[in-house]
Amino acid sequence: MAAAAGVPVRVCHQEIVKFDLEIKAAVQDIRDCPGPLSALTELNAAVKEKFRHLRGRIQELEQMAREQDKESEKQALLQEVENHKKQMLRKTTKESLAESASNITESLMGISRMMSQQVQQSEETVQTLANSSRTILEANEEFKSMSGTIQLGRKLITKYNRRELTDKLLIFLALALFLATVLYILKKRLFPFL
Repeated sequence: MAAAAGVPVRVCHQEIVKFDLEIKAAVQDIRDCPGPLSALTELNAAVKEKFRHLRGRIQELEQMAREQDKESEKQALLQEVENHKKQMLRKTTKESLAESASNITESLMGISRMMSQQVQQSEETVQTLANSSRTILEANEEFKSMSGTIQLGRKLITKYNRRELTDKLLIFLALALFLATVLYILKKRLFPFL
């Protein structure tokens, strides 16, 4: 009976060791995983599933220990169960640390996305400012060319005003000369003796 009971105990013990090694490997995978968040979540779920299996095997081993006939074997198996429970407790702490690391990674990715959006908005703002500056420079160039045209128009108007004044003066002088000539002729014909 002892040999028959020893085989399931050994099989259970081997499965506990197997799950323990798998959990250690999965935790290492979590540490080595650079992302993305979905990969970390998947690894974390795998670790939780392996812990569930490990707890089940430890409970089976505890049940087998209680069913043992020999008190020494019973105490040895119960001591082994306690050791496994303590190790599992430490691994649960590691699991919670891995989950915290996963949550921190998720937060950092969220911050990174927000910063990326801010950078994109800043780029759009800079592009809008560049377009506005280009429009203002073009308007400034147009105003400069219009200013040159206006100055040329003012010079032409001033020139035409001077010419108009000169023309009025010439017309006045011509009229004065004409009137003087008419008066001279009238004087000579009407008053030859003067």
